[in-house]
Parts: sequence; structure tokens; C-alpha cells
Amino acid sequence: MNQLVQILLGFLLACTIAFAAHRRGSLATSGAVGAVILGTTIFGLGGWPWGVLLVLFFVSSSALSHFKEGRKAQLAEKFSKGSQRDIWQTLANGGAGAVCVLGNVIWPHPAWWVAYAGAIATVNADTWATELGVLNQSAPRLITTGQIVEVGTSGGVSLTGTAAATAGAALISLCAALFPPFPAFPLVPAFFAITTSGLLGSLIDSLMGATVQSIYYCENCRKETERTPTHTCGQPTRYVRGWRWLENDWVNFISSVAGAFLAVFGYWLLSGLQ
Repeated sequence: MNQLVQILLGFLLACTIAFAAHRRGSLATSGAVGAVILGTTIFGLGGWPWGVLLVLFFVSSSALSHFKEGRKAQLAEKFSKGSQRDIWQTLANGGAGAVCVLGNVIWPHPAWWVAYAGAIATVNADTWATELGVLNQSAPRLITTGQIVEVGTSGGVSLTGTAAATAGAALISLCAALFPPFPAFPLVPAFFAITTSGLLGSLIDSLMGATVQSIYYCENCRKETERTPTHTCGQPTRYVRGWRWLENDWVNFISSVAGAFLAVFGYWLLSGLQ
């Protein structure tokens, strides 16, 4: 396919998906713009295999975000943003993947595909863990100490959330292993490496949430939150811990980069990249 035609097709496809997601309420206006930028870059420069993984992540995560919305609405005070993704959330989730596509354009190599799949598997695992983990009947535990914490607390993990993360990573991994853009791509090593990296990447996300992510406190509601400068109640929040600059979007991006590196390392161990 002519490169210019592929880029145009990627742009049209990204616009269609972004428009539909915006109408459904999954994307804010700025988030739709971010989705078009990412979709055009990844599909336009990578092609169908690369674009399909991004679409699979976006469609599955968006569908889960609307699953049992009523029960999740009461947890909105915990998270830095609502269910509508803005441009920063979109770029945080897909930015590492876009870098992998650009890297493959400059220096084509199967390692970029593994890294890309690892990054997407991580953000998919993290999203699935969040969207399904908060519905767990029992309270989560802090990943660092095992202390019982409120549902939605940054760094909180549960068996349900971990199982959901594993399933989310495995979905991306299976698609990446079955439909690679390179010939003679070992399926089994790729599947296990990408699934494991996606799960570990999501746990790194939780670890950063429990230790270095910026957390605030609302005196009015007497609750910790990621939100700043104001809480959902309209009152100002007070900084309590973490690195001030490390908000949730940066945590998502860093964990996806970690997932990309872990996927390449794991695949190298299992099969050896030439």
C-alpha cells in the first residue's frame, strides 16, 4: 500500500473511531484529538497489525469503563479525572506505542513489535484491572504493605483486579502473537513474554501509585484523592505525599515504557532476538 494512502486511511479510521467514542462519552474533545493523532501515526506508519492492537485496547477499555457505571460513579472522587479520557490520558496510554512505531520506521526490527505489544498490553492490563478491580466485593490491599485500603486507592490491588490485568494483557498478547507484521514470528515465546510484561507493567503502575505518585487530601470529605487543585465536592485539596509532578498520566506512560522493555527482555530470554 502506498505510504501516503495508508496515512490517509489511518487518519480517516482514527477520525471515525474518535468521533464514535466522543459521541458515546468515552473521549473528551481533546481526547478525540489525541486519538486521531495516535491512530494516524500508528496505523499510517505501521499498518493494520499495529493499528488493530491500538483499536483492541481502546474498544475493550472503553467498553469496560461503561460497565456498571452506577457503581463506579461513587469512586470518581478518588481518581484524577473522570471516565472521559482527555488528550493527556490518550497520549499517556498510546505514546510509548507511537514511539515504537516510529522506531520501526527508522530501523525495522521485530523487537519494536514486541516492545509495542508490551506497551499496549500494559495499558490494557492496567485499565482492565481498574475498571473490574473496583467492583471487587472485598477491600483491596496496598501493594507495598498489604494494608487494607479503600476501593480506588492508588496502589491498591486485589485478586479480581490482578486476574483482570492478566486477561487484559493476554488479549493483546494473543493478537500480537497471531498477527505479527513479520514472518516466522515464534508465537509461544511472544505470547508469554508480552502477557507477563503487561501484567508486570500494570503492577509497576500500582507500585508507583502507592509510593511516588502525587496524592492529595480533601479536608471537607476527609478522603485521599488524585485530584488537584479541587476535589469533586468543589473544595481545594491539600498535597500529602509523592512527587508533585508525577500525576496519574505520567504513571501510566512510565509503566507502559517499562512494559515495552520487559516484553523485549522476556522475548529475548525465551527465544533470542537476532
